Amino acid sequence: MLRLGIPVIGVTDIPRAVDFWTAALGLVAAQEWQSETWRTLNHADGSGRALGLIRSASPAEPHPRLHLDLFTDSAEEQRAEVRRLIDLGAQAVTWDLYPPEPDFVVLADPDGNIFCVVDLSHAPSGGGQPAP
Repeated sequence: MLRLGIPVIGVTDIPRAVDFWTAALGLVAAQEWQSETWRTLNHADGSGRALGLIRSASPAEPHPRLHLDLFTDSAEEQRAEVRRLIDLGAQAVTWDLYPPEPDFVVLADPDGNIFCVVDLSHAPSGGGQPAP
């Protein structure tokens, strides 16, 4: 039976990406399923795989068709998490596709991969449209 696995992010620097995403999401680097070009990150509670990192030579897309949404429960929590992620190495992104009252903040990881921090108390923005 086919089932959905894990999201995989292309990165140029596996150790840097491991450092960022484990700190950002409280994940742990798996001891199995790793190589110089691949690393699996697991949920810290042992419940399984959460994220894959693969070495990629292609650049990050400025408007990716697929991205991660990270959820918070309030605007205050969203602001705190955005600050924390930037302190960990994320970059603020000047996003040209924000709706008038967005429920999300667009950031990029240290490799430039776009992701969103979504305030679920304000969702969904854009009249029911998913975040970019």
